[in-house]
Amino acid sequence: MKKIALIVGIAILALAGNAGWQIASNELANRQLEEDLRDLASLNAEHIGLTGPATDDDLRNSVVHDAKGLDIELDPSQVTVQHTGEGKSSAVHLAADYTVRVRLLGFSCNFRFTPSSDRTPS
Repeated sequence: MKKIALIVGIAILALAGNAGWQIASNELANRQLEEDLRDLASLNAEHIGLTGPATDDDLRNSVVHDAKGLDIELDPSQVTVQHTGEGKSSAVHLAADYTVRVRLLGFSCNFRFTPSSDRTPS
């Protein structure tokens, strides 16, 4: 009887660990994408004159490329680009909206993430 309880306990612990791993890895990828959004939105190279202004499509494609490197499936239509100001005082605000599915033994749960370049690191 103790062996069965031990096996069941280990199985439950393994399932909880698997679910926790999936959730934690998606959360970490989301935070890394948010850092990438802040870096892209800073437009440092444009402000000091190293490059010309990036188009909205260029920014969207950069975000999609960065997300792909983090194993996040993102479509350009899921990326929002907003501009404020003009000239050297201009700013770009980037945001994405995507859902990740976590699967465990036939059950699945969707987690929605909305990383943005406007959020401050916590």
